[in-house]
Amino acid sequence: MSAQPGDNKSSLSLRRHLLIGILMPIALFIVVDTFSLYRQALGAVNVAYDRTLLASAKAIGELLEVDGLDDQASIRAQIPYSALEAFEADNRSRMAYRVSDVKGRWIDGAQDLPLWTGTLPAQGPYAALVDFYDDKFRGDAVRVAVLLQPISSARGKAMATVQVAETLELRHTLARQILRDTLLRQLLLITVITAVVLVVVQRVTRPVRRLSDALRQREEDDLTAIEASDIPLEIQPLTDATNQVMQRLQHVLDHQKRFVRDAAHQLRTPLAVLKVQVQSALRGDVPAPIALQEMEQTVDRATTLANQMLSLAKVEQVRQLQDFEILDWADIVRAIALDVSPLVAEKDLDFEIKSQPCRVHAHDWMLRELTRNLLHNAIHHTPQHGNLLVSIQQKDEMALLTIGDTGSGIDEALRQRLFQPFATGNTKSGSGLGLMIAREIVLALGGTIQLNNRIEGQTVVGLDACISIPLTHAAN
Repeated sequence: MSAQPGDNKSSLSLRRHLLIGILMPIALFIVVDTFSLYRQALGAVNVAYDRTLLASAKAIGELLEVDGLDDQASIRAQIPYSALEAFEADNRSRMAYRVSDVKGRWIDGAQDLPLWTGTLPAQGPYAALVDFYDDKFRGDAVRVAVLLQPISSARGKAMATVQVAETLELRHTLARQILRDTLLRQLLLITVITAVVLVVVQRVTRPVRRLSDALRQREEDDLTAIEASDIPLEIQPLTDATNQVMQRLQHVLDHQKRFVRDAAHQLRTPLAVLKVQVQSALRGDVPAPIALQEMEQTVDRATTLANQMLSLAKVEQVRQLQDFEILDWADIVRAIALDVSPLVAEKDLDFEIKSQPCRVHAHDWMLRELTRNLLHNAIHHTPQHGNLLVSIQQKDEMALLTIGDTGSGIDEALRQRLFQPFATGNTKSGSGLGLMIAREIVLALGGTIQLNNRIEGQTVVGLDACISIPLTHAAN
């Protein structure tokens, strides 16, 4: 079973492309933005609670007393635990402190609180000699503020190290709450954006779906142009190109129908005549040699007609393929003239050919068929011992082929219909397709063709077939 275009599950629809192209960058931005907001909020929480730790350390430092100076100083601390209660936010966090001298000797507080071994930041956020760091205390993660507190009194002065630690339960709880609130808002934002994009994409693609349904419901032979006035501007080039393709298909279809109709009509007549001639010969109405001669003429006319109809069909085929190349028309004209030279000799014509290089963009078969048809017509209509002139030259950026005979010319009424199918001045000797084939070839090559009587005084002395085809740029 052959796969249908719509069965390709791996291909994405226009709506999915739009949704993915719009929503994925937005979702990625929101994820990055959420992470950034969370980091900023967590930083703000730490700054706020670090202030509390600093305030606790300063409160403890103000309760210290000293006797003596520097190394001989004795620091005393009488700090009730209730001094920290004012700084504890709730029962989700616990605080502990430690007071040491500059040499790290314990003075008061929790002896098992790890001693600070860091260095003060070069430019801290506060004027005090304070540092903040994360550590472990009794198995819990804590945030520690260490304050180098100068102590002075009438009895002496010294420097004490005050450490205040706080467990991180409350900070983590607030951080998770901020993250949840941020995610909820971002989720709501994504939902709103998704809904808006879905509605917009649905509305934008509605004309495309309507056009698709209209094309799907068409009859098989309906190649009329697509009416898509409400299609978005970005889709209109596609509909225009589709209309052009359908127009070409309609042209090909019409040509095929016309060819089949004309072939059936035109071949029926010689076949019917041939049948009558055979029946007449069988009955003995005419002598056998005469009957055979008549049948031969009928077969010749039918063969000529069939060949010309096939040539006419091939013109359309070559026109569609556009398999053109740069050719020197003059070379082709001389080659065809050589091919028909026996016909020229048979009628003892005074034949002359004038040529100069004429490079055109065309198909080799087209130029040969065009030249051969016109030369055959000219030879046929030139009387015995007449003159036949073939000239090909460049003129005004065109390649101009002129074939002049010395026949009787054509009258004006016949001139108007000579290029129509099966129009001929002599029904016994022509099928009426030669000039039509020539005209179709010339039109396919972007040129023109004219048949002009050549008049001297008041007398028609011949007929000129004039064909012009654009030269290629390579000829310049």
